[in-house]
Amino acid sequence: MRFIQVKILQLHSNFIEYRPVEKEIASAEECEERLYRLEELVVLFTCVEKGDTPETGRKAIEGIKEFLDKIKARRILLYPYAHLSNSLASPSDALNVLKEMESYANSLGIETYRAPFGWCKEFTISIKGHPLAEQFRSILPGEEKKGELVSKALKAEEKIKSYWYIIEPDGKLIPVEDYDFSGHEKLRKFANYEISKMRAAQQTPPHVNLMRRLELVDYEPASDPGNFRWYPKGRLIKSLMEQFVTEKIIAYGGMEVETPIMYDLEHPALANYLHRFPARQYILKSDDKEFFLRFSACFGQFLMLHDAQISYRQLPLKIYELTRYSFRREKSGELSGLRRLRGFTMPDVHAICADMDQAKEEFLKRFQLSIETLEGFGLSREDYELAVRFTRDFYQKNRDFIVSLVSRFGKPALVEMWDERFFYFVLKWEFNFIDNLDKASALSTDQIDIENAKRYGISYIDEKGESKTPLILHCSPSGAIERDLYAMLEKAYMEQKKGRAPMLPLWLSPIQVRIIPVTDQFFAEAEKIAKRISSHNIRVDWDDRSLTMQRKIREAEMEWIPYTVVIGQREIESEVLSVRDRRVSGAKRGGEIRKMRLEELVAEIKERTKGKPFKHLSLPMRLSRRPRFYG
Repeated sequence: MRFIQVKILQLHSNFIEYRPVEKEIASAEECEERLYRLEELVVLFTCVEKGDTPETGRKAIEGIKEFLDKIKARRILLYPYAHLSNSLASPSDALNVLKEMESYANSLGIETYRAPFGWCKEFTISIKGHPLAEQFRSILPGEEKKGELVSKALKAEEKIKSYWYIIEPDGKLIPVEDYDFSGHEKLRKFANYEISKMRAAQQTPPHVNLMRRLELVDYEPASDPGNFRWYPKGRLIKSLMEQFVTEKIIAYGGMEVETPIMYDLEHPALANYLHRFPARQYILKSDDKEFFLRFSACFGQFLMLHDAQISYRQLPLKIYELTRYSFRREKSGELSGLRRLRGFTMPDVHAICADMDQAKEEFLKRFQLSIETLEGFGLSREDYELAVRFTRDFYQKNRDFIVSLVSRFGKPALVEMWDERFFYFVLKWEFNFIDNLDKASALSTDQIDIENAKRYGISYIDEKGESKTPLILHCSPSGAIERDLYAMLEKAYMEQKKGRAPMLPLWLSPIQVRIIPVTDQFFAEAEKIAKRISSHNIRVDWDDRSLTMQRKIREAEMEWIPYTVVIGQREIESEVLSVRDRRVSGAKRGGEIRKMRLEELVAEIKERTKGKPFKHLSLPMRLSRRPRFYG
């Protein structure tokens, strides 16, 4: 079955003015064709879909009443708005639901107005500026789709009451509606996104066009939505990122393992944990048994640790897997390029800790590990925001520790607090990137899990020889690898809007140097120089296509090549190269032209990529021998 849902765009407004212009349907309600104006209210742009019922409408009003109580508002306008769906209810059914919503809201003491149904209307609206002002609601009383498992935790997440604050590095906790976001525009956007829970993207994010034009990655129409094909350049970048994160985690002390991607749906420990994690799952059948595709490395690692013999001397014990792939069956309307996928690569490192003191000490180390990992991808603390989530009880007992996290981050952070614990963790933090559409996406994360060691029968032997149940930390220092690439591309687009040359970090650039001979008589020299550079583990190609030199230079710019070297008679005779450096942009298209000897260019690249992994690109060095994968 499909989801049944009333969709509502909810706007806390200073005022709205609207005027019925002409009837859109023959059964439009009769109304006075004049200008209507209402002030200090919540406007509910409401779309009723096929199969929705008056009961759905009543449920929507109950949720809206809670919101009204929170912002101390008592007036609403129900505004019929068909543009939120392409699966509309019949006019008569839609009007019945809207009338039921109006009646039920009035019965709850809400001052309720309703714009006429079936009319084309012009309107002007002024929306308030606080983070709660704009929200999107989907009311879901229906059943889940066949073949899809929705965890109890996900259902609970839709119902739990959250208290939102901003916490300053000095520990001051301020209700989000009272916080002055001056100088913290990204944090304001992040707070608005989190509180509104409006996940669906209404536009194509800029990184989608970039990932295609750069021939990195694309949608796979023959697969389930949210699963992608990776072209050679994109596969190179992804592979390097995977290797970098793995090396960071092994240096931290993670023991790398590998586990299956599917698990028995009826396994007692697995089924129980499945419903403690807020995600939708893929289900598949083999023989007479049902299996689910993993959404993290937790299942395999926990089963492995259940069978291990662990001493207190070995704690904290760190176990790691790069899950290629993990699967979450996100709603189709929320899928958005590399920002939100259904199949993704997740580095997942767990730590088994003896007690809360040891867990908190390890938590701080992993916090720093995550910052360093994102820095390796060219993402600084200015590029993302911190969210910290916990129960009220945990905060009261561990306030100083939580403040120490925010203090290390060095910027105010968003807090989500709950009166009671709904999930398996008592504390969770995430680094969230805010993109060009003001959508937020979690990158790095860590959690203190107080349930799963007992659930899986994981134990260690303490100093007295007694069996004890540990705590478990769940960390991904990078988050999904695909989402990190999304963040890099979105950041590059932001730089481009500021007049700077968009680029990837040098160590991740598929081609680091391009050699362009001015005419075909210099092809042999161009190839010779390219091979010399390549021998130093630098990715280089040379352009032997029958294009003008200006066109070749322009295409190198469009491919974000960091160093472009033009080879002619002067360069051959002097052994001094003309190098276009992409880092210096704005005044000259393509970057600054520098004079460098080949040895100097090699030394500079090696210095800039020091400490990062290297791989050769699996494409021919000569451009004329390469296929085009896109466009």
